[in-house]
Amino acid sequence: MSSQIETTPQMVKSVYAKTKERLEIVRKRLNRPLTLAEKILYGHLDDPQNQELNRGSSFLLLRPDRVAMQDATAQMAILQFMLAGKDEAAVPTTVHCDHLIQAYQGKQSDMPAAMKKNEEVYNFLASASSRYGIGFWKPGAGIIHQVVLENYAFPGGLMIGTDSHTPNAGGLGMCAVGVGGSDASDVMAGLAWEVKNPKLIGVHLKGKMNGWTSAKDVILKLCGMLTVKGGTDKIVEYFGEGTTSISCTGKATITNMGAELGATCSVFPYDDRMAVYLKATNRSELATVADQNKDILSADNEVFANPKQYFDEVYEIDLSALEPHLVGPHTPDLARPISALAKEAKENGWPTKLSSALIGSCTNSSYEDIGRSAFIAEQAMSVGIKMHQPFLVSPGSTQIQNTIERDGQMKTFNEVGATVLANACGPCIGQWKRDDIKSGDKNTIVTSFNRNFRGRNDANAETLAFIASPEVVMALGLAGRIDFNPLTDELEGPKGKVKLKAPEAPELPSNGFVSDTEGYQKPEGKNVEVKVAPASERLQLLKPFEAWNNKDYMGQIVLAKAKGKCTTDHISPGGKWLSYRGHLDNISNNMLLGADNAFTG
Repeated sequence: MSSQIETTPQMVKSVYAKTKERLEIVRKRLNRPLTLAEKILYGHLDDPQNQELNRGSSFLLLRPDRVAMQDATAQMAILQFMLAGKDEAAVPTTVHCDHLIQAYQGKQSDMPAAMKKNEEVYNFLASASSRYGIGFWKPGAGIIHQVVLENYAFPGGLMIGTDSHTPNAGGLGMCAVGVGGSDASDVMAGLAWEVKNPKLIGVHLKGKMNGWTSAKDVILKLCGMLTVKGGTDKIVEYFGEGTTSISCTGKATITNMGAELGATCSVFPYDDRMAVYLKATNRSELATVADQNKDILSADNEVFANPKQYFDEVYEIDLSALEPHLVGPHTPDLARPISALAKEAKENGWPTKLSSALIGSCTNSSYEDIGRSAFIAEQAMSVGIKMHQPFLVSPGSTQIQNTIERDGQMKTFNEVGATVLANACGPCIGQWKRDDIKSGDKNTIVTSFNRNFRGRNDANAETLAFIASPEVVMALGLAGRIDFNPLTDELEGPKGKVKLKAPEAPELPSNGFVSDTEGYQKPEGKNVEVKVAPASERLQLLKPFEAWNNKDYMGQIVLAKAKGKCTTDHISPGGKWLSYRGHLDNISNNMLLGADNAFTG
């Protein structure tokens, strides 16, 4: 087995060398300064000499450095790849089992239930990964994007992933794009990846965050500014002095939710905060290599001096003046500062009593996020306050879980009334068995997740889901109300009142992370047998299509035309349908199930 899964210094050096070679050709053609996004994309061109480079119209053929897949989408991608006749994936590829674990009573009972229910799928993914040179992260090891950030992402790289929030790796200076399974299987088979040359949005961050303001508030603010369509076919590139004040994992939170803008991906320039994170996650040599190649890991100086000349759109956010934000209900672009929510809730008749508070997910489960939340909880417990309603915590990875167990944050969560879920997506993607309310009951929840469309979290269209930073979620959960403002209001408990201090916590553990030693399976080689039961309702081997006859289909009848908002959630809803992601006939039954058909009303 020759597959190299890890992101080694040698691999990164090779990527940088090829990037510089390609950029030299592109610079001669364009004869102008380049943004960071352009450096990464054009540095991965399959044919830099002849590729058309018109923004917004040309289609680029690129050579990604990595592929990452989650267990729901990996099934079909691997089934497709198996038809390619290859012995192993052409690029480093990993599979992460995070989507099929249903949250209910907590990790201790939820994990055995998931292992039993999904045994057939897990066995297929594990054996196929082992057979085809793919790294396999076992169920419960962590959420794909957190594990990728901890282990595989690197500045200046290009990655595709079969999940909408793959852009999370942009927090480590990587262009990481969510794609479909067919794109992934093509790249795994050695083909180039095709994508429309994105337009570029530049976001200038100035000032420095303070008090209750967090990285989450940057992207919540931007969602309100650009809306869910504002980033479509565009890359969001952050720049300015404010970027260096945000931790690497904070940057990842921002780039993760760029998906809620419809953006192709989002990216930050390489800086010392990224270097510190690489060192903290046992990748010091990668930091050294990146330090030696800073010229290709940020935009050219001329771009900073005159951004409007090089970006298609430019926006500015003053971090020093930014107030904590909440978005929702039912859409991530309905944004307002926390000071305005109480009035808005009253005017709209929204239930202000919380039925659940949830923190974690791939968007906000870093060591820093957990620490800031625990800081708030400790203050409330000092006057005898605990959670008024269910409080669910989804750690992002076993590494995070192990570390917060050692350092005490997990103890704080347990004492304040948390139910700790598996290191998986859970309620964020609708994997939440909820029996505290009835379907159709109007209720309000607050999460630190990334999406809040109707029914997304709990399959109840009457659940009003608001999104905020983990520390704000913690504060609102302790108050039990969505109209509480921790910046101005007091909490009252059995032992007195407390005005919560702004959260404080280190971005990284002083004693290092406690690594996951059991969650990863290395590939073995082509002697591994991959089995799929012929009568399975969850997996179905694919048959090759007949060779194309060089004729296009003509006169086809259009059966559906999506009206209004139509995201991947509407095209192919998750929830119960995740069980059929490896069975083409069965999963086809949910095609556009969540969309409004303009033909039928």
